[in-house]
Amino acid sequence: MNIHEYQGKELLKRYGVTVLEGHVAWTPDEAEAAAAKLPGPVYVVKSQIHAGGRGAGRFADDPNGKGGVRLARSPAEVKAAAEAMIGHTLITKQTGEHGRPVRRVYVEAGCDIARELYVSLLVDRIGGRVTIVASTEGGMEIEEVAANHPEKILRASVDPASGISSFHGRKLASGLGLTGKQASSFGKFIAGMYAAYVALDCAIVEINPLVVTGAGDVVALDAKVSFDDNALFRHPELEKLRDEAEEDPKELEAAKFELNYVALDGNIGCMVNGAGLAMATMDIIKLYGMSPANFLDVGGSATKERVTAAFKIILSDPNVEGILVNIFGGIMRCDIIAEGVVSAAREVQLSVPLVVRLAGTNVDLGKEILAKSGLPIVAADNLADAAEKIVKAVKEAA
Repeated sequence: MNIHEYQGKELLKRYGVTVLEGHVAWTPDEAEAAAAKLPGPVYVVKSQIHAGGRGAGRFADDPNGKGGVRLARSPAEVKAAAEAMIGHTLITKQTGEHGRPVRRVYVEAGCDIARELYVSLLVDRIGGRVTIVASTEGGMEIEEVAANHPEKILRASVDPASGISSFHGRKLASGLGLTGKQASSFGKFIAGMYAAYVALDCAIVEINPLVVTGAGDVVALDAKVSFDDNALFRHPELEKLRDEAEEDPKELEAAKFELNYVALDGNIGCMVNGAGLAMATMDIIKLYGMSPANFLDVGGSATKERVTAAFKIILSDPNVEGILVNIFGGIMRCDIIAEGVVSAAREVQLSVPLVVRLAGTNVDLGKEILAKSGLPIVAADNLADAAEKIVKAVKEAA
């Protein structure tokens, strides 16, 4: 689960992470009032959406204007900047051309920036430890830095048994060229980040840029905080921070039925049981010349109702031109899948090609249910056959 920048900063501040003073505003008047509470004379107005690259972004109705992060030198300028953002659609590299509507802004105090750095915490899946990633290239996309300048990426893993220590801060500070007060501030900053990461069951905490001020302080100029959904039951207070307006409606609907669904930008809808099989299904669709419209794992114990819901969610995507159902029935019975597919296809009046590949428990019964349905369902013998048939059917229907 993702949250907004201002929410992330509020949480991190509780654990000793240094942030600038700021206030969230839902209207231009609130933004002006927020600026009046700050010392000035420089203010920063930031669009609050769940996407990066806001400063380099553009607004759909003002493609040649300024981006989603703007400097202001008076409360009146803050109000004008908020008016240009709130209610308008911001397009960044991460949003795609459809963009995201800006519903609120964050008005923050200006900062005397001497250097910009990068730091983040995430779980290293290979080592099984929380790892601190840092770089001197603050403000840049870390993927670009890793690809073009891997020597500028610093890493430090934290042993879960002993936790973080001053050694981690000193090691990274040295690599970043921080000394004296700067190194001391950085060590405290990293310790606070780690404490928040562990206590809140985060998936990632990213500060980009992390700035060193002229006075030698280390401050979070931005904050991206994401939580492990599987641990949210331990943190009901974090659930209250969810902004459903920033999430895909299809993904929200899928969550109600405990379906693992992620919307993508392709044209072939996928319904699969098992994450590994779902990934293989998406790969083979690409191999045969088209792109998946979603990742959807119905799980190993789906009911007819959940399968029907999954089918409806796939079809609610206007980009879907065909559907591939790929089921290997172990715990999940093929007849349950077949009943759900038939039920949903009838209810929504199926209008796109549908290819179904079934294998495993009750496979013959499942195939019989599909064959007797009277629906134009194409059966496939294996995964390659299924991918070839759905791609061919979509091309013929175009």
